[in-house]
Amino acid sequence: MPVHRSTLVHPFVAVAMVVASSLYAIAQQPPSPSRVRGTIERARALADQFGSSVDPIAWDAIGDPLCRAELLVNTTSLGMHGQPALEIDAGLLPSHAVVADLVYVPLETPLLAAARGRGLKTADGLGMLLHQAVRGFELWFGERPEVTPELRALVEADLTSA
Repeated sequence: MPVHRSTLVHPFVAVAMVVASSLYAIAQQPPSPSRVRGTIERARALADQFGSSVDPIAWDAIGDPLCRAELLVNTTSLGMHGQPALEIDAGLLPSHAVVADLVYVPLETPLLAAARGRGLKTADGLGMLLHQAVRGFELWFGERPEVTPELRALVEADLTSA
């Protein structure tokens, strides 16, 4: 996995198998995000797709970028129910970092628990799931639903009762 940029002021680290839209959104904000991927070849291919706005880094070199990261996004299934946890040391992140995990079962993954344990701001994957479902629901039922705190609470209750 690829290389870090020493000139980054606000580095972003996205962890493996990033959804292209997530990386695209992050890449629109300066500075360039660092990108960690399962293999250096995959990371470079994704960096080639997005151009110089993405700097791939090797997994074994993740410590330095993590120490400077303002945003860490897990876009893998690691941490999801039935999957191993994402092996990453949230203790390396700065005290102002934000950690997002796109996993929504469980809502609190080991990564989010570790980040919250350090007092970091976190975001689970349920919001993404709900907002992505809006268009599909609208196409299927002909009505555009509104994502509200009540809807989130209803879905959250269903997810946590299983």
